[in-house]
Amino acid sequence: MNHMKEIVTYFLLFLLQTSSSTDTIRPNQSLKDGDILVSSGKAFVLGFFSPGKSSNRYVGIWYNKVVEQTVVWVANRDNPINGTSGVLAIDPAGNLVLSDGSHNLSVWSTNLTSMIMKKSSSAQLMDSGNFVLFQDQSKSVITWQSFDYPTNTMLPNMKAGWQKRTGLNIFTSWKSHDDPGTGEYMFKLELICTPQFFLFKGTKKIWRSGPWNGRAWSGVPDLVSSGVPDLVSNFIFKFSYVENDDEVTITYSRLVVNESGTLDLIRLVVNESGTLDWFTWQESERGWARFWSAPTDRCDSYAHCGASGNCNLYNLSEFECSCLQGFEPKIERQWYLRDASRGCKRKQGENICGNGDRFNKVTNVKIPDTSIARVNKSLELRECHDLCLKNCSCTAFASANISGGENGCLTWHGDLVDIRQFSNKGQDLYLRVPDVELAKYTRNSRGFHGKRLATIVIVSILAMLLILLLSCWLLKKKRKGTGQRKSRYCFSTGLTSYGSGGEERDGSGTSAEVSIFDLSTIVSATEDFSLANKLGEGGFGAVYKGRLPNGQEIAVKRLSKISGQGGEEFKNEITSIARLQHRNLVRLLGCCIQQDEKMLVYEYLPNKSLDNFIFDEERRSHIDWSKLFEIILGIARGMIYLHEDSRLKIIHRDLKASNILLDTSMNPKISDFGLARIFGVDQIEANTNRVVGTYGYMSPEYAMEGLFSIKSDVYSFGVLLLEIICGRKNSSFFQDNTVNLVGYVWDLWREDRALDIVDSSLNNSYKEANQVLRCIHVGLLCVQEYAPHRPTMSEVIFMLCNETTLPYPKQPAFVFKKASNTPYSSSAGVENRSVNDMSITVVEAR
Repeated sequence: MNHMKEIVTYFLLFLLQTSSSTDTIRPNQSLKDGDILVSSGKAFVLGFFSPGKSSNRYVGIWYNKVVEQTVVWVANRDNPINGTSGVLAIDPAGNLVLSDGSHNLSVWSTNLTSMIMKKSSSAQLMDSGNFVLFQDQSKSVITWQSFDYPTNTMLPNMKAGWQKRTGLNIFTSWKSHDDPGTGEYMFKLELICTPQFFLFKGTKKIWRSGPWNGRAWSGVPDLVSSGVPDLVSNFIFKFSYVENDDEVTITYSRLVVNESGTLDLIRLVVNESGTLDWFTWQESERGWARFWSAPTDRCDSYAHCGASGNCNLYNLSEFECSCLQGFEPKIERQWYLRDASRGCKRKQGENICGNGDRFNKVTNVKIPDTSIARVNKSLELRECHDLCLKNCSCTAFASANISGGENGCLTWHGDLVDIRQFSNKGQDLYLRVPDVELAKYTRNSRGFHGKRLATIVIVSILAMLLILLLSCWLLKKKRKGTGQRKSRYCFSTGLTSYGSGGEERDGSGTSAEVSIFDLSTIVSATEDFSLANKLGEGGFGAVYKGRLPNGQEIAVKRLSKISGQGGEEFKNEITSIARLQHRNLVRLLGCCIQQDEKMLVYEYLPNKSLDNFIFDEERRSHIDWSKLFEIILGIARGMIYLHEDSRLKIIHRDLKASNILLDTSMNPKISDFGLARIFGVDQIEANTNRVVGTYGYMSPEYAMEGLFSIKSDVYSFGVLLLEIICGRKNSSFFQDNTVNLVGYVWDLWREDRALDIVDSSLNNSYKEANQVLRCIHVGLLCVQEYAPHRPTMSEVIFMLCNETTLPYPKQPAFVFKKASNTPYSSSAGVENRSVNDMSITVVEAR
């Protein structure tokens, strides 16, 4: 039945397309119901239509070659015609007029009163989807265009915002699927203080973009000027922002050309359900795919946590709302009921504008609504600080532009509304707090100098010594009574640190001994898990930087209570990595298990993870090929140690760029052993019903059948190797007619163009192309579809470091054509378009 419906739809489209071949209406012509205009490139159609189940007739514009009729603009949206008597024409005054012939009434008009009557006026449907009214025969003077009067859809190259010539471009939803009339949801730009986009329901604000900060909208840090979200990388389109005396607008343009040689279809829609959605047409699926939407979560809702509240979905507590420093809930009982709409108030007795006021830096946030802010674009950040400090009504300040450092000044003089926390993006906000409040959270605050600081330190040390001695006595007594061997205890620089009480054993009978850190020590080292110390976030939870009392820097991995990785993964990581010692593996210092907290303490590596370099254009440009090759070899050596040289055979199962950390000398260290499995000496393969790992790095036998071995890690290494060379992610790569990086490399390899994948930022920093080609060759050998065809890691090192003849790679796994139902690889029957870099758990596997 559905197949027949498609045939009928195609037939009707064919009849419509053949009923008219013109794209222009002239003064002595008219467009009647049943006629259409087709743009010159046949991208769009203008004509009469009835939406959904409605019998009313409207003049609209829709895509020409999309089976599912998708209307992007409606002329008479609030004045439908009942019947097929509608006529669209140019009147003697040069206006476009839509008339209801049965009643001889005008139902819609361009209504331009300043028009000079000319017989040469014409209206043309452009291939951009813009319907343009020209005043002269040369079409050099535009008197009206549909792009200036949008309905619910923003197309590429259409301006959204404010123009001096036409006023605000406001996008409003349809009333329903069957009624294109003006709905209750509205997307518009507000120009108070700084420009911000809002999504309204009637007059109520339901979502805010935040102000433009030179790089992105503060509340949508993924939508940057060079492209859109990490979830689709930079490959779909590019943003342009213009702010001057004549306009404040944004536009976006398409970047992708599909295999048919045409631009992919993309549209932004104000949906009648109350969301702002970005869609792209998927020809293979015969439908629109949504790749970005707002609002999407509780923190996206405008002022969800009220005045002076911060919405943080990464908060480990059950409630996402918390008060900013120096504030407390206005109505505490409502907060207990998880209702923060009334917001927060200054803590009692803590008034600002004293001599000891300070500014606390709140990082990675959507800055507050600027409707009550003031802006001075000529001030630097330090001058902004001084300006705010002198004014008692100033509650916070931020940089107005962060594109080239921090400059411009935004100051708030009242409630701070609609703040939300991001994991590693967003903007810095400087919050005014009394010195007495800031001292509670800052170890080096001026208020804690002298005797007060000394008293606290002495009391803390004495308390820890007492706890340590009591713990030693109790454990010694317990071991003596049970006949177990004596525990090891160590005391260092005031830390409570001791070996694991019982024996943590694996199949080989080897015991694991790790240091146990007290929770108070971790809290102190990380400054109470300050956001300023937050290094990143993964599926497990957050990672914080800390400093022990002896000055040693540490990284604390704090397991989230809502993490998909639980106690088993935590225990697994301790028992696995505690036994492993290698220069290319991250070193575990200890752990903390206390008060429902589960934390791992690692050595701190200042350069963070590999993905921060290879997937960032600016940072990547600072690494030459020789250093990248050293990193590749270092990762390979670490994997050889896990597979062959350690006392245990370890299958990592989650090798990826974000799990490779870099020390001060850019030496790689493999991290995150939460998903690792220990193999027996003679064990070759294992099966699991709990498939874990990261899409894009999983081998086919593991993703599809739950089978894993050292060859599963080899596949992940191959993907990582190609990503390092290309500078792009496998799982978010769309190029030409392929939908992942492996497929793209395979196509170029078969065409003898493999060097085309090398990232341009390397600037030919490699001395010999043969070395790069060898790396690409080895990468393709590692990602072959069948596990037995892949080399071992020791073979990988040999092939990378020696001029030896390499076998020709066989068909890689998970290689797809973008618009074809026939994949290259038989094992990849389902197209994987996941762009999520977080580790996942899939409960069922074949």
